[in-house]
Amino acid sequence: MYQLLPCRDRVALNAPLFVQPLPKSIPWTGSIAYLDRDGVLNKGSSNYINSPSELEILPDAGKCIAKLRKSGMRIAVVTNQSPVGRGLWDSENLAKIHEALQEMLLLDDPDATIDLILHSPYPPFYDAWARKPQPGMLEAARQLLDHAESGEDWSKLDLRFGSEWLNRPSEESSVMVGDRMSDMEAARSFNVNGLLCPPDVGLSGVIDQIL
Repeated sequence: MYQLLPCRDRVALNAPLFVQPLPKSIPWTGSIAYLDRDGVLNKGSSNYINSPSELEILPDAGKCIAKLRKSGMRIAVVTNQSPVGRGLWDSENLAKIHEALQEMLLLDDPDATIDLILHSPYPPFYDAWARKPQPGMLEAARQLLDHAESGEDWSKLDLRFGSEWLNRPSEESSVMVGDRMSDMEAARSFNVNGLLCPPDVGLSGVIDQIL
């Protein structure tokens, strides 16, 4: 199960990750906001978001990300994207969608930087560890962000998943925000607080519960 791992746009999962300083160079608290994408940052669709032109960010999504970063949190988007695995379109198309999403969020607020985006390209019947409700994307995000902050050489990164990952850091001050029960199940599996948001409102509907 652990072999079907999360993916990053255009680079290998364990490629070096360079994160920008938090606003006003405030120190990272160690907490992470794990965010689903559709229904949290942008409007979802039953037919998927198939191109950058179909993106529409939800109200104040960028402002909410900026607030989280100003509170000392890092931002990790963790999104199931089975159209890639189904062959509906390729990973390059998904990367372009994510580029457009970041641009739109920054237009909403210049501090709305996403630190890391992970996706699961696998259809549900693969039962992939990377696909929510499994916690694989959250596990990878924590380890990648911790390593980016550590300053250690990336050749020393040894990503572990499931029962193979021992001595995990606490997620007590972190949060997972999603609009589906699969997001909440992933949060429970990862032992992080999960917040279910209305899909037509998204992150702004639960921001006061986080801060």
